[in-house]
Amino acid sequence: MSSISATFKRKFITGLFVLIPAIITILVIRWFFRFVDGLLEPLYFNILGYHTPGLGFISAVIIVFVVGIISTNIFGRRIIEFFERIFMNIPVLKGLYTAVKHLVDAFSPENKSASFKKFVIIEYPRTGAFAFGFLTKECTVKKNNNGKESCLRAVYVPTNNLYLGEIVLVNEGDVFYTDIPIDEGIKIILSGGIAAPNMIGEAKE
Repeated sequence: MSSISATFKRKFITGLFVLIPAIITILVIRWFFRFVDGLLEPLYFNILGYHTPGLGFISAVIIVFVVGIISTNIFGRRIIEFFERIFMNIPVLKGLYTAVKHLVDAFSPENKSASFKKFVIIEYPRTGAFAFGFLTKECTVKKNNNGKESCLRAVYVPTNNLYLGEIVLVNEGDVFYTDIPIDEGIKIILSGGIAAPNMIGEAKE
C-alpha cells in the first residue's frame, strides 16, 4: 500500500511540474490578450456600438507590425527620432524613457550596436567562482602616468533574473566566449542555470 501511495505521489508531482509551465504560459497569454484588447476595445465600442472581443488585440498587433515596418526605413526613423526628442525634453520622462530604451535595445536583434553581443563566462565574483554574463561593450582604459592602454570588456552579469545585475570590467583574456546563442543564454539565466547544456564549447571567431 505504501509503495502505491509513493508511486501516486511521485507521478502526481511529476505531472504537476509538467503542467505548471503550460498553465503559467496560458495565463500570461490570456492576461496579455485581455490587456491589449482592452486598450482599443472601448474605441471600437464607441464607433460600432457593440463589443467585439479580439478586435482590439488584432488592431494592436497590426499597429505594432506597421511601426516595425516604419522604423526600418529612413523616413520612419526620423519620425521616431522626433518623438524621442520630445520624450528627452521632458525632465520626468527623460530618465525613465532612456533606461527602458537601453534595456529594450539590449534584447533587440535589429540594434547591433546596443544589444548583447556574446554570451560569456567570467571569473566572478571571486577567484575560483564563475558566472554567466553578456558581453555588452569593448572599451580601452588609458593611464595618465605612463599612457599605457588596457583593453577591457564590459560584461553584464544578471543577479536578479535578467533585469538587474552588475557591470563587470574584465581583461580581454579573462573572458570565455561560449558557443551559446544570446537567446539560449537568456533561457539559461531565467531558468537559474537548469537550461544550461552539459557541455559548453568555445565560440569560433
